[in-house]
Amino acid sequence: MNTGLILAHGLGGRSDLPVPLELALYGGGAAVVVSFVALGVLWPRPRLGLQPPAPPAPVGLARLVDAPLTTAVLRTLGLLAFVVTVIVAALGPASSGVNPAPTWLYVWLWVGLVPLSLLFGPVYRRLNPLRTLSRGISRLIGDPEELGGAALPKRLGAWPAAVSLLVFVWLELVYPAPDSARTVLAFLLGYALVHVAAGVVYGQRWFDRGDGFEVYAGLLARLAIVGRRPDGRLGLRNPLDGLARLRVDVSLLAVIAVLLGSTAFDGVTRTPWWEELASGRSTPLYLLIGTLGLLGCVCFVAGSFSLAAGAARTLGRRDEAEVQSLAASFAPSLVPIAVGYTVAHYFSLLIFQGQAGYILASDPLATGANLFGTAQWSIVYTAVSTGVIAIVQVLAIVLGHIAGVVIAHDRAVGLFRGRAKVRAQYPLLAVMVAYTCGGIALLVGA
Repeated sequence: MNTGLILAHGLGGRSDLPVPLELALYGGGAAVVVSFVALGVLWPRPRLGLQPPAPPAPVGLARLVDAPLTTAVLRTLGLLAFVVTVIVAALGPASSGVNPAPTWLYVWLWVGLVPLSLLFGPVYRRLNPLRTLSRGISRLIGDPEELGGAALPKRLGAWPAAVSLLVFVWLELVYPAPDSARTVLAFLLGYALVHVAAGVVYGQRWFDRGDGFEVYAGLLARLAIVGRRPDGRLGLRNPLDGLARLRVDVSLLAVIAVLLGSTAFDGVTRTPWWEELASGRSTPLYLLIGTLGLLGCVCFVAGSFSLAAGAARTLGRRDEAEVQSLAASFAPSLVPIAVGYTVAHYFSLLIFQGQAGYILASDPLATGANLFGTAQWSIVYTAVSTGVIAIVQVLAIVLGHIAGVVIAHDRAVGLFRGRAKVRAQYPLLAVMVAYTCGGIALLVGA
């Protein structure tokens, strides 16, 4: 039974929306504008991150979460998942129709990081097998600084994470055979070699800024309803408070631009215009066109947002040092937008292709085994209708942008004074409306 990985993520389409595409575009843009107007009236001063902390979690739950045994179990599970995926990718058949390794990487890990991090916070930090491997190697070679490693150059920032993510999305969206098990094997081994070696050299702090998957998961975890209070205790919180405390530099803005730009490129590649442009090309030319297209989308996101932030500073008539890098100051507002785009693009992939991960797991090496009794199962494509998928796509984009407007407004009323609090936000609002309409058009109208 062929359950090959489908990397054309949007299974809902224009005809599946219960309303015309034009109405969806107008409605999405209007929702962002209305939320902006309401915030201007009802939200005159900064609130996010300034409210009293919520009550801490029950003592028993907090002890369970922070217990060394819990950490050990999570590290073991993460390492075991990595080793099994590498073995299956190496020894199993090359086709994703019978080998679950591609589904485990592109769906269970890449897409699964979203619900995992939104629900449980930065749990991937403890699941990360590369962090575990580097820790073990450091202990074996007797790291005199107890895993501290060499000093990590500040100028690196999160640039290694941005590059790591760019390589991964290039593999997924540009490379002609991303779902080949051998491609997955080469990526996993190469990625692990680079980051485990860096972790040994620079210590565990490397993964906080260098590992693209962990940095991405950390950004998502900022939106989790579960988080750490100022006193370090576990507790519930307003999900936007976590982003309000996020300090972004240019390198972390690049990470966010890669996330947003890659999902935009994913939508572009499913348009008739792109299919006509890329079809029939030789492999080198196809790779060149795809690479330039991906980089163009990433640069468009970074450039348009930076221009809007520069215009905001001009309209706000502020030249002080604390607002010299407004693009970085407002960058947290892009995180919920990135989450919305990710949900919109990958929701159907998770629902449908995610089933192949456990169906194929029963016979991962194609030997006729049925380890978990799922070998004869089929993907249930009626689990969610295409109409529901289309609605989820539009709502995810709109709600992500509304959350982004809230964060940007809260940051603006703290940086600007008087009427400039609202005036300075006009360029950012224009960009967000453009992102909203463009995202809906690419997803639903493609």
